[in-house]
Amino acid sequence: MFTLNCKGRLLTFNTPVVMGILNTTPDSFYSGSRNPTVDTALATAGKMLGEGAAMLDIGGQSTRPKSEKVSAEEEASRVLPVVEAVSKAFPGTVISIDTYYASVARQAVQAGANMVNDISGGQADDAMLATVASLRVPYVCMHMRGTPQNMHEKTNYDDVALEVLDYFIERTEACRIAGIHDVIIDPGFGFAKSINHSFELLRKLSVFKILEKPMLLGLSRKSSIFKTLGITAAEALNGTTVMNTIGLLNGANILRVHDVKEAMEAVKLVGKYRS
Repeated sequence: MFTLNCKGRLLTFNTPVVMGILNTTPDSFYSGSRNPTVDTALATAGKMLGEGAAMLDIGGQSTRPKSEKVSAEEEASRVLPVVEAVSKAFPGTVISIDTYYASVARQAVQAGANMVNDISGGQADDAMLATVASLRVPYVCMHMRGTPQNMHEKTNYDDVALEVLDYFIERTEACRIAGIHDVIIDPGFGFAKSINHSFELLRKLSVFKILEKPMLLGLSRKSSIFKTLGITAAEALNGTTVMNTIGLLNGANILRVHDVKEAMEAVKLVGKYRS
């Protein structure tokens, strides 16, 4: 289905894959995803890889609405020991660094990461796109308006799917000009979008196929699920599986999740249904 060049290592994925979320933050919106030490992060990484994760996404700050911004230095201090430990303990693993700081991206790749996941699409740090190009790693370009601190105020769309598509047309061209060869798009569920916008995007995911880029779906345990169901993030696993299944049917290539086993089951069942 898609191929990625990770620092010279060519990886081909014939079916949708699962990316496990490995947070080193003390304040992630879902408490079950917090890994405050290297040892707990290694244990979580081993569990996720054992359950079938093809990628791990390591992040060092919460980007939930109204979250507190963390400096590049603080973020680096959280993620770099984990990136290095995971890359040594599980050689060959695709490790994504979840950051919008170019300096953190560079240090993480030097420590063993081989993908960059940027919620800002290169707009939070002017050096990001050139940095990713020089590192020769795949780049996840997400859609967001504003920042995590103010994005909840920027949810006015006439046509959310069309406006997100226009954003990706502009941003993927910026990536191409910068010299990035492998771009993955992420519609940014929950980032400057209402619950209704998230459902509309999910229903219209197929419009993004025109970009001919792999598509990442990040819906795991988010508010569009638990607020709709009147539950908490801790209770939103079943809802996440339902949403991931819809996403797979509508063209998602990568599921970014807290719960790998259940996401892998969705991938396998949808694959069987299609075959």
